[in-house]
Amino acid sequence: MRIALSRLNTRGSRRALELAVGPILLIAVWWLAAKGGWVNKDLLPSPIETLRDTAANIWSGSMTRDFSQTLMRVAYSIVIAIVAGVPIGIVLGAKAAVYRSVEFIVDFFRSTPATALFPLFLLLFGLGDLAKIAVAAFAAWLVIVFNVAYGVMNARQTRILAARSMGASSLRIFRDVIFFETLPQTFVGLRTAVSLALVVIIVAEMFIGATDGMGHRIIDAQISYSLTDMYGSILVAGAMGYGLNLLLLFLERSVIHWSGK
Repeated sequence: MRIALSRLNTRGSRRALELAVGPILLIAVWWLAAKGGWVNKDLLPSPIETLRDTAANIWSGSMTRDFSQTLMRVAYSIVIAIVAGVPIGIVLGAKAAVYRSVEFIVDFFRSTPATALFPLFLLLFGLGDLAKIAVAAFAAWLVIVFNVAYGVMNARQTRILAARSMGASSLRIFRDVIFFETLPQTFVGLRTAVSLALVVIIVAEMFIGATDGMGHRIIDAQISYSLTDMYGSILVAGAMGYGLNLLLLFLERSVIHWSGK
């Protein structure tokens, strides 16, 4: 028992050390660049000053409010994309001929930069939150539709044929075989969609009449030359994306632990 606990503690310590290497390396390079004059000191504050200022902003609640607003917008856009994208992806993937007939439309808009669609969504939805959420949801929706359809089309035919040979109905095959076969690819699309939605929301907050959010905070700090706030906001926005990705990876491993078996 003690040996098992010792091994578990050793693995946990090793894993924690591995995870700490990246942040430590980033801070070290940043500190060397600031102190060594690699970059103009007026443009790159030290990481210590930046982290101290960021901690103060978080403690005061000003950055927390912007963080929560951005996170809320991303959450709304992803929920809309999932609700509208998963059923359509399943329908398109179930029939290859149907998917081929709309493949050009899906690929065309999926390849079009979402930021290029800002003027269109501004005309349709105005300057409020609805336009930001709508353009992010549209970009995420295309990614989810593509990945769900791809997952359905590439479900393992051996399992489908086995279920069919045992007399399972089409509905039963979809519910017990195709649906679960699609989940790994769906999660791949979901992680990509979340990252894309966050990027679109941040950019939209910078340029589409926002009064709050991490994007607005970053551009406002840049205009006012508050560099520690700008770099700190960039770090917090990056941490948001990293945290969302970790959350989805955890859900993926919990939900589809049988993947590949």
